[in-house]
Amino acid sequence: MASADSSLHGFGNSGALAIICSLLLVAFGFLSKLKMRAPSLTSRDKNAWHSIKEGLSFVFKTKVLLGAMALDMFAVLFGGVAAIIPAYTDSILKVGPIGLGWLNAAIDIGAIFVVILMLLFPMKKSQGIKLMLAAGGYGICVIIFGISSIFAISFFALVLAGMLDGVSVVVRGTVMQLKTPDQMRGRVSSVSSMFVNSSNELGQFESGLAASMFGLVPSVVFGGFMTILVAIITWFKAPSLRKFQY
Repeated sequence: MASADSSLHGFGNSGALAIICSLLLVAFGFLSKLKMRAPSLTSRDKNAWHSIKEGLSFVFKTKVLLGAMALDMFAVLFGGVAAIIPAYTDSILKVGPIGLGWLNAAIDIGAIFVVILMLLFPMKKSQGIKLMLAAGGYGICVIIFGISSIFAISFFALVLAGMLDGVSVVVRGTVMQLKTPDQMRGRVSSVSSMFVNSSNELGQFESGLAASMFGLVPSVVFGGFMTILVAIITWFKAPSLRKFQY
């Protein structure tokens, strides 16, 4: 009966997997069109550990890069809600698997929308300030999601959070490209990936741990306030990032 009901709302389990596989094939088709370029690095004799140390050293010396990466890492660490959405769907919103799917997609929907919007209307100035305001606004959206018991409000709070996160990703990526010399770009990108991936995984752990210690709603609200606090601290401790513009 459950599978029959789900098929009325969409394509069913098999249909959903078929769509995912089709999209992956399309992605691989586009990737196959890319042409390989010979590496232009002059330091091929350096080992991996030496390259990692060079990348870390450059990031820690370049305050605008360090501020952007730290802001993202701690904002995601405290403000990430992806791991807690299933519990909210079941215990707070009570909307079932279809609602869970929409909530899981909400942040991505907002991010896609704002990236397209920024492509059409790029930011002209004060990008560093907008990055920090986006991080603080993301925390506010997390708080709204945490205290809401109405599905529509929760969904739109996550969509807005995705839009603000999209602004953060675009500005942070631009900071990294403009402030990194060509010969260091691969190493700095690797360091950035370490920041992003570790914050995502640790953020999911933190969400579950906080929920078990403080309860579902208080843990999410706490995470939102901590994200706002991180943005405020970054505002004062990273003036070079606040003043950044391109």
